Amino acid sequence: MKTWFHSWRAAIRIARRDAWRSKGRSALVLAMIALPILGVSGLDLTIRSSELSPAERADRTIGAADARFQDSGYGGVPVFQDPPGDMNTPAKDYGDSAWPSGSVDVTKTFPAGSTVLKDTIGGAKLTTAHGLLMTEVRELKAADPIARGITTLLEGRYPEKNDEVIATSHFLETSGLSVGSTLSARNFDRQYRIVGAYEIPDSLNADQVNALPGAFLAPYAKAAEKAGLQKPGASSTYLVRKSGGFTWNMVKELNTKGVIVTSRAVLLDPPAKSEVPLYQRGGWGDFESSAGADAAELAALGTVVGLAMLEICLLAGPAFAVGARRSRRQLGLVGANGGARSHIRAIVLSGGLVIGVAAAVTGTVLALILTLALQPVLEETMGQRFGAFDVRPLEILGIALLAVLTGLLAAIVPAITASRQTVLASLTGRRGIRRSSRVLPLIGLTAVLIGGAIALFGSLVSQQFIIVAGGSAIAELGIVAMTPALVGLFGRTGRWLPLSPRLALRDAVRNRGRTAPAVAAVLAAVAGTVAVSVYMASSEAQYEAEYQAQLPYGAVSAFVMEEGGRDVPAVRDAVQRFLPVDVRADVERVVVGKPSCPAWGGGGNDCGRYEVVVPPANECPMYATVPGNSDPSERFTPEQRRKMIAEDWRCDQSYSGHGVYTDGGLLVGDATVLKVLGIEDAGAAKALAEGKIVSFSRAQVDKNGAIGIKQITDMTAADKAAEEGRPAPGKVSSIPAYRVPGSPKTYGLQALITPATAKAAGLTTTPMGLYVATDRLPDSEARQKLDSELAKLGSDVELHVEEGFVNDNSIILLALAVFAGLVTIGAAGIATGLAQADAEADLKTLAAVGAPPRVRRTLSGFQCGVVAAMGVILGSAAGVLPAVGLRLTEERQQIRFHEDAVAQGWSTATDVPYLPIVIPWETLAGLLVAVPLGAALLAALVTRSRGALARRAAI
Repeated sequence: MKTWFHSWRAAIRIARRDAWRSKGRSALVLAMIALPILGVSGLDLTIRSSELSPAERADRTIGAADARFQDSGYGGVPVFQDPPGDMNTPAKDYGDSAWPSGSVDVTKTFPAGSTVLKDTIGGAKLTTAHGLLMTEVRELKAADPIARGITTLLEGRYPEKNDEVIATSHFLETSGLSVGSTLSARNFDRQYRIVGAYEIPDSLNADQVNALPGAFLAPYAKAAEKAGLQKPGASSTYLVRKSGGFTWNMVKELNTKGVIVTSRAVLLDPPAKSEVPLYQRGGWGDFESSAGADAAELAALGTVVGLAMLEICLLAGPAFAVGARRSRRQLGLVGANGGARSHIRAIVLSGGLVIGVAAAVTGTVLALILTLALQPVLEETMGQRFGAFDVRPLEILGIALLAVLTGLLAAIVPAITASRQTVLASLTGRRGIRRSSRVLPLIGLTAVLIGGAIALFGSLVSQQFIIVAGGSAIAELGIVAMTPALVGLFGRTGRWLPLSPRLALRDAVRNRGRTAPAVAAVLAAVAGTVAVSVYMASSEAQYEAEYQAQLPYGAVSAFVMEEGGRDVPAVRDAVQRFLPVDVRADVERVVVGKPSCPAWGGGGNDCGRYEVVVPPANECPMYATVPGNSDPSERFTPEQRRKMIAEDWRCDQSYSGHGVYTDGGLLVGDATVLKVLGIEDAGAAKALAEGKIVSFSRAQVDKNGAIGIKQITDMTAADKAAEEGRPAPGKVSSIPAYRVPGSPKTYGLQALITPATAKAAGLTTTPMGLYVATDRLPDSEARQKLDSELAKLGSDVELHVEEGFVNDNSIILLALAVFAGLVTIGAAGIATGLAQADAEADLKTLAAVGAPPRVRRTLSGFQCGVVAAMGVILGSAAGVLPAVGLRLTEERQQIRFHEDAVAQGWSTATDVPYLPIVIPWETLAGLLVAVPLGAALLAALVTRSRGALARRAAI
């Protein structure tokens, strides 16, 4: 034991001295190993610090209260909830029957002697320095001790009067206001002064204003109602403090009254899963899928870490090999003085150990320092404050050990190679002749064949992505193992090359110990890039084929569906001013009730809805309403359903685009709408002028050539009728119709009626927005100006500019190509630098026999280019396999889903999924040509033409 300990101590001392002597090479390897450790350690510290403990989460959720009470919204019926209060459902299983709804008086459920603080949240369009901004308004007495922890005061003070508010720092930044400014809301004549700034620790990017209870939301709702607008909604919860807190049994007791409770005691000490009634109900307590997702994430993380370690080993291994070769005389002296091969291996392995430990310490220390220094930036990026700065020693130590392990793995092959050198060869500096291994290429070829077979099986037979990915990984590792043999094959092309590239290629073949790892590192990086590029390019081609334009190219639509369209005139004016408008078509929508009724229903008893009546003879039997049958299509066999979809025009559910957001695709407008949408039909314009409704849907027109529009005012009766499978009661207006022949592309428009015709038919309309055709596609500057102008209105404007299919992944493909290029140039540069250090004697010999100085530069460039070219060629070939396999697997899955849909009668045989395989030739051309050429030119430029003057070596 003593001998073993002392021999390793001596080896480590020698390795430490050699590392210090070769500072450049040591710093390079240390940086390669330390950077991933820095990133992973910093990520671990960030994630762990952002994970809140139960106590911290309770403080941010309920402040200093013991519980938060809230109405379940089920009308007071008993409910089941999970311990945190995030999920709930009625205790009774209502099945397909109507679920209960309504509110409950939560204030009647407070225990005697409790202290209660009301917390109400609503919304309003607040005035800002730029216009209006939809903002969350909270009424909570934030200065109360019960609310401590929910908000953090940054500046000023909490409000003390009804005309004072405080605002989040993000709102102040977005609105252009500051502490001391005044604000109000749209349709509200009250002014409020901002007396402080605060933040919500769990939501730093929230736009919120805090007022005293009853100071803002109630008066604002009255003002909106007075202006004839929809009354804004608000929800209230209650922070309750009680001696002894609320146990889980108390929470369940309150659940019987229809109240959801978030209890501090339950958060700190949650009950067993068996004690939670909600989890006993089917589906609510089944979290196996999340466990499977966690396992998949761990597997993906392990794969990434493994590939990163392999890449580092491939890049750092040649550095240790050259270091061992430069120290071969020292290693020979160890052998001459009785050292065994194990001692030689220990010395070289100690080099990896020393660098690994140094990298571990450096990466860990830098991670701690940078995470602490960048904590505010990280918190702003994540949108929440950290809890305590959480350093978990075991996790940090495990990450640091990865650096040590990586250093040792990178030094294994050089250590074995150095130990096989004879003492005489080491002392004399002779390299000797050693044949390359014949076993390793065979192992690699076997791995390629097995991996390719597995990937082929996964893509053609199985439907599991993991099989394709696993087979591709095995095949790629096989190619890495075959790299030395493949480098030798590349060397046979040298006979047709000029002097400098021939010398570079022969040097690469002769010194495969440093060439092969660099080529393999380039191979791995390029293979991953090519695989992702092929997959993304193929997916992009699929998305382009599936893309459905909402409007003709260059056209613009802008809709406002709220507040009765009061901001529509301003929107129309802004579009007209900032965009190159050629044709403008103003459109309106039909409303039932007040003009301010929302487009999607709701809005109270004064608001109804309308529907375009489909005559019974035109209804598809699969979708026709049948009393007592929730799914009418179940009456038919799959063959009958398939036949109806394929042959019955009434069951055609395909649409020629998506762009109209109204019931039945009905718009109110004139003939300019047809012009903007590119619909050329003289009969349609004439019909509009004659007071007819223009229809593009055959199913909407009855046998008399008219379209019926039903106005439903009694929503309670309509809901009851829907439950019973009956048509909703309402008044039907029959309007003469003109159906446009053929199947023109209408971008979702199914019916068009003029405002005069709608008024004559007794329909109420309200402004909705406009369509415009443009002279040219609006540029970025015009879009930005328009967006800025619309932001001042504070309305929810649905703006769409039809640009056609946009390749969103082009920048990603470019980034991948740049990344692969940088890794390639880095790996090739490392190999070239090591080759120059290793072949200094050969370069001096060339100079001695009369070679011009430029030979040194060109030789260096070709050495770098040869490594880059070999790695890029092999990597491109290896990267196509997994991408093609994954696409074929996806195609099999999509076809299986399609076949199932056809078998059930929900699809037709003509709707076969389209999943093309596309090779991104631009990316491959950049990798195959530009990257090796760039690497060669860069190496040639940074290499000196003349080397240092050599002295005669002692014999």
